[in-house]
Amino acid sequence: MNIFVGNLSYQATDEDLRAAFEAYGQVSSASVIIDKFTGKSRGFGFVEMPNAEEGQRAVQALNDSELKGRAIKVNEARPREDRPPRRDFGGGGGGGGGYRDRGGDRGPRRNNY
Repeated sequence: MNIFVGNLSYQATDEDLRAAFEAYGQVSSASVIIDKFTGKSRGFGFVEMPNAEEGQRAVQALNDSELKGRAIKVNEARPREDRPPRRDFGGGGGGGGGYRDRGGDRGPRRNNY
């Protein structure tokens, strides 16, 4: 059973998740999701428990319980939604910036009195 854990403290680790869920049964994996740009926790994670009955007990027992000072939200993970692929603009932020494209800046304004 794949379990979503939300509202995690940014200090929570994979080991903290594993320890909390192992009290209810076997845990095959526990991971806090890390932002690839900042290297910091995104505030949620996933726990995989091979026995669905143990997983359900863990969900019921741990939902709204405290972990590292925050009330966590625990429920069965939904399958990931298919999203359309992101458009690739070829890097560099897309468009403009040359001599001819001044983006509306036409230099100093002249007063016409």
